[in-house]
Amino acid sequence: MFEGQPKGLYALALANTGERFGYYTMLAIFTLFLQAKFGYTAAETSTIFGSFLGFVYFMPLIGGILADRFGYGKMVTSGIVVMFLGYTLLAIPTGADITGKAMMFGALALISCGTGLFKGNLQVMVGNLYDNPQLSGKRDTAFSLFYMAINVGALFAPTAATKVTNYVLAGSHFTYEPQIPSLAHQFLDGTIKPDGNVLLEQLKAAQGFTGDMATFCTTYIEQLSKAYNYGFAVACISLIISMAIYVAFRSTFKHADVNNKQKAQSGSIDAQADELSPADTRQRIIALLLVFAVVIFFWMAFHQNGLTMTFFARDYTAKSVMGLDRLGFDVLNLVLAVVAVYSAFSFFQSKTSKGKGISGVLLVAAVIGIAANYHTMDGEVKILPQIFQQFNPFFVVALTPVSLAVFSYLARKGKEPSAPRKIGFGMLIAACGFMILAVASLGLPTPTTVQTEGIADNLLVSPNWLISTYLVLTFAELLLSPMGISFVSKVAPPKYKGMMMGGWFVATAIGNYLVAIIGYLWGDMQLWMVWSVLIVCCLLSALFIFSIMKRLEKVS
Repeated sequence: MFEGQPKGLYALALANTGERFGYYTMLAIFTLFLQAKFGYTAAETSTIFGSFLGFVYFMPLIGGILADRFGYGKMVTSGIVVMFLGYTLLAIPTGADITGKAMMFGALALISCGTGLFKGNLQVMVGNLYDNPQLSGKRDTAFSLFYMAINVGALFAPTAATKVTNYVLAGSHFTYEPQIPSLAHQFLDGTIKPDGNVLLEQLKAAQGFTGDMATFCTTYIEQLSKAYNYGFAVACISLIISMAIYVAFRSTFKHADVNNKQKAQSGSIDAQADELSPADTRQRIIALLLVFAVVIFFWMAFHQNGLTMTFFARDYTAKSVMGLDRLGFDVLNLVLAVVAVYSAFSFFQSKTSKGKGISGVLLVAAVIGIAANYHTMDGEVKILPQIFQQFNPFFVVALTPVSLAVFSYLARKGKEPSAPRKIGFGMLIAACGFMILAVASLGLPTPTTVQTEGIADNLLVSPNWLISTYLVLTFAELLLSPMGISFVSKVAPPKYKGMMMGGWFVATAIGNYLVAIIGYLWGDMQLWMVWSVLIVCCLLSALFIFSIMKRLEKVS
């Protein structure tokens, strides 16, 4: 899978890895930060979260239009600088007053604009690397590898956020307790109920705080908010690394930093050859728009991982694990598992005894490392809600070689599904993922009940339900996201490449904005009904794309 890929792919992928590490570190704690610091309700948090994600994925359209005019590389560089300024603002501790809110929303605006300049244009340059006919057959594999690199950054992000949060809280002699922020705001606002007051007294005693309740509530909120601010600062560091990689290895992808306008100005023969008839251009754009319409609903469902699935992790899953369940909650074990998977693939694919020997040694070492680390772990491992977000990137990284191996086998047999067909299958699988959560949610109290009265420990569900959902959604994501990006890169008319890649992100933006709808249902509605809304959306989207499959495959 790595053989024959241009060096520019790895440079661009690593630059994106750094940026994504910072972004997902921020995203892992963002909704928790909003509720802890400002006391926002689930509906208010959903609106802010959905709007932010919407702008993050809408702005690449603007970035793509600018890049089609001024160049991809200039936009990517500008994007890194603008994002850095945004994360810096978000990392500065402030009060929960109007100034603090203004700085927070200003930071989100800068991050959105910077991402718009960076994200889509970097991916266009990846696609441009494969315009050479000798490399065109490697395009789908390249985007799968690129997508894997994104998730390498995302894999470590929740752990980084958790470590920083725990470290800062420990400095104030506090530990994280998910129920305290909501109850503390209720106490300070004078809206707390008797049952909630009793629970808050118990939680205060468990923290070892000896002052009055008002001081405890204020102090805990301030220290937890500061902990999240330090978590956001991690993103600043990651962007510096991303910029360093991008600048240092620019020579490996400089030839891909040329838009259609620049080709024409230089008198490039390729620019003339790339021109399509108006009818072909229109046909391709319509096909892309139809795919965009489908992926809206995938992202609406998938990005619940940062909203309602985080709420579910915080309020309904067990707060600690024992036995073998501990393995997945240590990032070192996940890294070693990835090494084991890649070593196993390398062992079977290697054509030399030396290669097989090295792969075999790495495989055995990884297995021994997992076993050794398991025996040194605490008997009981506490879980913070944001840590669940490490499972999706882990599954992406671990399963990418499996996915590529399966599709390579099908390609050799002449049976590999087209990119649009893979997207359709992805929507069906996504529906199955939320079916798992629906089953897990049967018999659980509503979110409103949990917020006001708490939830008994015996009602908390196993974390494996949520982990299983992430696994199934990852299968869907691998069929949809890298294949969709590759489809856009291949089908988009040359003079509209930046715009069409931006269009992909606009569809993603709409889907992310619609994420908030599910957050609005997070209240008095039974949980299994909440997840059922997503199941229906995924199934209807799958039905639609299969109904227009012939039209899509005609241009792919």
